[in-house]
Amino acid sequence: MYNAYRNADERIVNILKQLLALPRDATILDLGAGTGNYTNALAASGFKMKAVEPSNIMLGQAVSNRNVEWFSGTAASIPLPDASVDGVVSILAVHHFPDLTPAAKEMWRVTGSGPIVLFTIDPRKGESFWFKNYFPGIYQRLFEAFVPVEELIAIFTGDRDAAAGIHAFPLPGDLSDLNMHTGWNRPEIYFNSAIRRGMSGFAMADPAEVENGLNLLRRDLESGEWDKVNGHLRTKKEYDLGFMFVKIAPEKLP
Repeated sequence: MYNAYRNADERIVNILKQLLALPRDATILDLGAGTGNYTNALAASGFKMKAVEPSNIMLGQAVSNRNVEWFSGTAASIPLPDASVDGVVSILAVHHFPDLTPAAKEMWRVTGSGPIVLFTIDPRKGESFWFKNYFPGIYQRLFEAFVPVEELIAIFTGDRDAAAGIHAFPLPGDLSDLNMHTGWNRPEIYFNSAIRRGMSGFAMADPAEVENGLNLLRRDLESGEWDKVNGHLRTKKEYDLGFMFVKIAPEKLP
């Protein structure tokens, strides 16, 4: 089950609330909501949530919440009326949208005056990730899936009278939302097949590619080579791997 290891991290939730800067009873759209972990966390903060998700598998695992209204739909065709929400969030989902241009247009349509807050990754930013030495194909596909943040911002601002602010998020070493990067200081998690199933990079990879990388990683952990090169990461509290929040709104931002 996706929810077993992809739990909403309180630090991410708090930053989303800060960047939205909306009253507790505001109506927020969570686009690409998955199973609703962050949707429910934001609902617990007092927001009225609308969740849009295209995957029937994810929808089937969603936890019911009286303050969350669920819709089956895509980013290119959001099943909500114009200006029907006060703000939009999308959490580690924009890289799954086939085309960001209609997605951006739809987000603007349903919120009208924003804000739009995206939690995403630009793998071109941040520090080097040892992951690429073991799973080079999976790592390289990050550069295909995640557009440069400058391009992302250009798509959302375009010719609009809008501004964007970038807020870096160095990845904490104890993040509860186990995305594919969270093994940066605890490589052992990659050997757990249940955890890997919740990481889209692994879920979409060729099984042979995954197995080869795991064998190499296991060898280097058993020989001590991994710790010789990367062991210093085990004591770090956070690591900048290009995670960031991007806030887009019609008014100028600080």
